[in-house]
Amino acid sequence: MQMDIKKGKLNIRVSLAFKIMTMLAAIATRMCLVASCGNGVNGLNALYISVIGFLSVAELGIGTAITFCMYQPIVEGATERVAALYHLFRKLYLLIGSIIFVGGLAVLPFLKYLAKDYRTLDVNMYLTFFLMLLSVVLTYLFSAKLSLINAYKNNYISTAITQGGMLLQYVLQIIVLLITQSFAAFLLCRIIALLPQWLITEVVTRKKHGDVIAIHARPGAEIQKAVKKNVAAMFMHKIGDILVNTADSVIISIFVGVAALGEYANYTLVLSSMLSVLALVFTPLTSVLGHLYAEENKKTVQAYADSLHLLNFMLGAVFFLGYYAVIDHLIALLFPSAPLLLRSISFVITLNGFVQFLRHSTLIFRDATGTFYHDRWKPLAEGLLNVILSVLFVKLFGVVGVIAATAVTNLLICHTVEPYVLYKHAFSASPSRYYIKNFGMILAFAITLTGMHFCLRSTSHAITALLINGLISLGFSSVLCILVLVCNRQDGKRLLKIFREG
Repeated sequence: MQMDIKKGKLNIRVSLAFKIMTMLAAIATRMCLVASCGNGVNGLNALYISVIGFLSVAELGIGTAITFCMYQPIVEGATERVAALYHLFRKLYLLIGSIIFVGGLAVLPFLKYLAKDYRTLDVNMYLTFFLMLLSVVLTYLFSAKLSLINAYKNNYISTAITQGGMLLQYVLQIIVLLITQSFAAFLLCRIIALLPQWLITEVVTRKKHGDVIAIHARPGAEIQKAVKKNVAAMFMHKIGDILVNTADSVIISIFVGVAALGEYANYTLVLSSMLSVLALVFTPLTSVLGHLYAEENKKTVQAYADSLHLLNFMLGAVFFLGYYAVIDHLIALLFPSAPLLLRSISFVITLNGFVQFLRHSTLIFRDATGTFYHDRWKPLAEGLLNVILSVLFVKLFGVVGVIAATAVTNLLICHTVEPYVLYKHAFSASPSRYYIKNFGMILAFAITLTGMHFCLRSTSHAITALLINGLISLGFSSVLCILVLVCNRQDGKRLLKIFREG
C-alpha cells in the first residue's frame, strides 16, 4: 500500500492553519498580560507551566505508547483489540490526572522557594497555581478520545478541537485582562475554554468511533505485555524531556529570578510559537507513517525519513535565521515595556532552537515505528547531564549558560543516540550517512548564523529594521538551502515527488 499522502497533507493543512491563528493569538495574549500585570507576572506564568511540566511525568508517555499499539489492529480491522486498548488508555489517563492533581497540591507550600523575587509581585501564588493546575488536570478527562481520533489518522479533527479551544481561551483572556487586569481571572479562562473542547470531543468520537467505545473489551496478556513494554520506554523519554525542556525556566527562576524569567519567556514565546507551527509539518504524519510501517514497508519508510530530514533542515534554516535577524526589534514592538535580552543570549537561543528542531524528523519516525523502547535509557542521561550543566553554567555565565547547556546536551546525546536506534532497529541500516549529513547541516547553519550576525543592521525605526534584516536573513537562508540541496540531490528529488503526489 502506498503512503496515504492525501490524508497526511490534510492533517498538515488543518494543523498549520489553526496553529498560525493560535500563535498570533498567543502573542497578542502575552502582550496584554505584560501590559496589564507586568513582566514579573509573565515570569510567574512561565514558572507555573514549567512546574506542572515536571508533574506531568506521571503521564509516562502512555499516549504515544498506546496510540502506536493501535496502528496494527486498525490496519488489520481488529476492532475489539482497538477497543481494549482504548478502554485501558481511558482508565490510565484518569489515574494520571489524579496523580498530577495530588502532586500539584503537594508542591503548593514550596512555590515561594522556586520564585526568587516573588515578594515583589502582588499575586496570590497559591490560588493562581491551583487554577493553572486544575486547567491541566481537566484535559486528561478526554485525552483518550483525542488519541483514538489520531490513531485513525484523523489528526485534523483533533487539531480543530484543541486549537479551536485555544483560540477561545486566548480571546477570553484578552477580554478579561482588558476589563479586570487580574491574573487569577486570566487563568480561570483556561478552565472555561476546556468545557466546549470536552463536549465536542465526546460528540465527535461517539459519532465516528461509537462502535469502538461501545465494546467493553479487556486487553489480553499479549496486549498488556506490549503496552507495558512501550509505556516503560516512554516513561524514560518523558523524564528526559521534562528535565531538558522545563528545567531551564525553573533554574533561571531559582538562581536569577522571575523578572529575568519573564524577559526570557518573551523571547521563547515567539520561538516556541514558531516551533509549534513548524512541528505541525511533521507531527500529523506520525499516524500515517505508523500505518505504513505496520505493513512492513521498511525501505519505503526509510526513504521518507531521509527526505523529510532534508525538509526539516530547510524549514529550520529559513525560520531560525529569520528569528535571529528580527527578534530584538520584534520584542521591542510587541512588548515595549519589557527589557531586551543581551544579543549573546538571543544568539544561543537561536542556535539551541535549531539544534532541537533538527531532531523532529527522527523523533516522528521513532514514534511511528515504535523504536522508543530501544533508547529508553538515553533520556535519563540526557536529562541529568542537562540539569548538571545548567546549574554549573548558570553560576558562571547566567542565562546564556543555561541555554548553552541544553544545546551541548542535545549535540552529545540526542543527535547521536536517536538516529542510531532508529536506523538500526527500524530500518536495519547504518546511520553513518545520516550522521555526516546531520552534523554537516548543523555546522553549516552555525557558520551561516555567525556570518549573518555581522551583516545585520540596527536602526532607530523597528519596522524598518525588521524589513531590512528579514530580507538579509532570507538571502542567507536561500544560499544555505541551495548549497545543501546540491549536496543532497537524491533526497531533494524524492521530496519534490512527495509534494507532487496526492
